[in-house]
Amino acid sequence: MPDASQPASGNRTTDQSRVSSPIPSRVRILAALFGASLAIAPLAAQATPSLLIDVDSGKVLLAEDATKPWYPASVTKLMTAYVTFRAMRDGRITPQTLLTVSPNAVAQAPSKMGFKAGTQVTVDNALKMMLVKSANDIAVVLAEGVSGSEPAFIDEMNAKAAELGMTGTHFANPNGLPDPDNYTTARDLAVLARAILLQFPDQADLFKVPAIQLGNRVIRTYNKLIDRYPGAEGMKTGFICASGFNLVGVAHRGNKRVLAVVLGTSSGRERTEAAALLMEKGFQQSWSIFGNVSPTVDSLRNEGGSPPDMRGEVCGRKRKTVASEADDDSSPSPTGFAAAGMAGAGAKLTGASLLVNLPPSMAPVPVWVGPTPNQAAIDAAYPPAPERKGRKAVAAKKDPAKKDAAKKDAAKKDAAKKDDGKKKPEATASAEPGAKPAAKPAAKPAAKPAPKPAASAAPTPAPRPAN
Repeated sequence: MPDASQPASGNRTTDQSRVSSPIPSRVRILAALFGASLAIAPLAAQATPSLLIDVDSGKVLLAEDATKPWYPASVTKLMTAYVTFRAMRDGRITPQTLLTVSPNAVAQAPSKMGFKAGTQVTVDNALKMMLVKSANDIAVVLAEGVSGSEPAFIDEMNAKAAELGMTGTHFANPNGLPDPDNYTTARDLAVLARAILLQFPDQADLFKVPAIQLGNRVIRTYNKLIDRYPGAEGMKTGFICASGFNLVGVAHRGNKRVLAVVLGTSSGRERTEAAALLMEKGFQQSWSIFGNVSPTVDSLRNEGGSPPDMRGEVCGRKRKTVASEADDDSSPSPTGFAAAGMAGAGAKLTGASLLVNLPPSMAPVPVWVGPTPNQAAIDAAYPPAPERKGRKAVAAKKDPAKKDAAKKDAAKKDAAKKDDGKKKPEATASAEPGAKPAAKPAAKPAAKPAPKPAASAAPTPAPRPAN
């Protein structure tokens, strides 16, 4: 498997004239089958898997490394949503079914809602929280509520993946947190997303919610195509260090609906721009790079092997900012997705130029805990804030030496208190329990200094003896 940071050999090229020039149909089909044809030309050295399909027909419009194994990160939640939709359709649950937050859900790493164990949410609210906030704890709440346990739900995820023909995918959890056994391909993600759109059109609005409102708190989606790329209809983003920044997005203009998959970019901004450029490419031309023999997404064959680990490049020391799912404004290198072979679109067209600030498509959608909206229930859903400790206690916790010194000081103080308690006032002969302490003796007047002796008179000489 080629290194993810190096351009793959073979059919991939960054030369615009070669991309736009006619390619023999047999070569084009083989390129599609092995995921090697160029979709976009990243100016940066790193090549990332990408795929663009027509939703209604399933035809592949553009593809690059689309069959290469990759870590899905939170895009995993598309399958969590799909299994939940199937459970609702089968009558096992309803949108109003109350699910309970378990200790297992509370233990999940962020991003999460942070509710304490015992809190209840409806299936409908849980889906909105999971898809907008990308809440890992709520994904587990759904898993346990739908299937009875997280392992049972994971079994359902893998069964549905096999049913859909996702031959390069295996799920190890319902939220996409790091696990070497949680992997997929761009091709499989497109198959899954298309199945959601075609089988559950009544649930499509869940994926394009720009923000949810929980009490006074507004939580906005990580999908920056929504309300910025004309025609965008949402889907799901994902990020862990091993995967880089992933995005599955869908957009609709006129009578055409396209679906883009971008995996492994170095920042949230790059994945957004790359997806926008892919979609624009699909809308700008009525034909695909494959011509009349365009393969369907189902016909692509997945590669084997293990996914590459993007940790060094995405979360390494060279990065100026800490990588996170919320990263949409910074990257370790200039954004590098430019048009390649886009007829009539202009050679200088970039993903950034396609993004604008559109009027909000909808107001933040209210969500709540419990069966009905209740601010008191929302307040009660969060654990109490931890007590704030003094600076000395915090410093002692960080520094073991200071911690030992603090213990010694405390021991000395305790010993001093005990010594003070042992010392009692001297008792007098007449002292009795409860008697008033004896009055202090009056101060004696200071003794006057003795007067200096007067100067003695000169001694009288003794009489001389007689002659």
